[in-house]
Amino acid sequence: MLGSYEKFKESIFELTSIDLNSYKERQMKRRIDSLITKHGIESYRSYVEILKKEKPIYNEFINYITINVSEFYRNPEQWQVLEKDILPYLFDNFGKDIKIWSAACSTGDEPYSLVMLLSKFMPLNRIKVLATDIDRLVIEKAKIGVYNDKSLKGLPTEFIKKYFKQIDEKSYQISEDIISCVEFKHHDLLKDPYPANCDLIVCRNVLIYFTDEAKNRIYKNFHDALKDDGILFVGSTEQMLGASKLGFESLRSFFYMKSNSPEENY
Repeated sequence: MLGSYEKFKESIFELTSIDLNSYKERQMKRRIDSLITKHGIESYRSYVEILKKEKPIYNEFINYITINVSEFYRNPEQWQVLEKDILPYLFDNFGKDIKIWSAACSTGDEPYSLVMLLSKFMPLNRIKVLATDIDRLVIEKAKIGVYNDKSLKGLPTEFIKKYFKQIDEKSYQISEDIISCVEFKHHDLLKDPYPANCDLIVCRNVLIYFTDEAKNRIYKNFHDALKDDGILFVGSTEQMLGASKLGFESLRSFFYMKSNSPEENY
């Protein structure tokens, strides 16, 4: 037995400000327990002491619990809807200089995909995407912009040819012209202030790891961060239940428009 998981969660909050109570407990505890076992550590208490003293172990822990899985143009059919329907709608309503936030951006695949797609509509020097994540390590990796061939499997060939340079058999470097269009920042969806007046927020395949209470709190914050009639783009496993009560209406599958005020106490 590793000891009290409740006390461990309290210690992690004191150490990292990450509230593990907001994550689905069975999934998160299983991940953490396997990590502790891998290192041959006998208790949660011992693990916390090691996290305080050893930066590489601490970084590994943060990277592990924040669940970074990403790829370019994940679910390509949804990116086609974004290109054919959603972006023209946004341009018609807000003009070409739209404010886009890629929330929980992981290793940068998503915001860079957004920049490449936007380049079909306007020059790169007019494009700026805000990209945030709780994990500082993946943000640094995103800024470097090196990806393996598996990450690029869903990306249109035209983008690979135009914006990537192959550096070895399985690795590609994304163009500095694309990197320069993205502003990366550290951000915790559960406790940090949200950017304001967004036209489009993209947050995909992240909220499935949160409890329903935390999820609804995040949706309400996204609602407040969007302009009226702005769009929230979610992942293929994240259909929003009770969208109207949260102040949204479904525009297309996985695309929700801010439509009214969230109901109190929902």
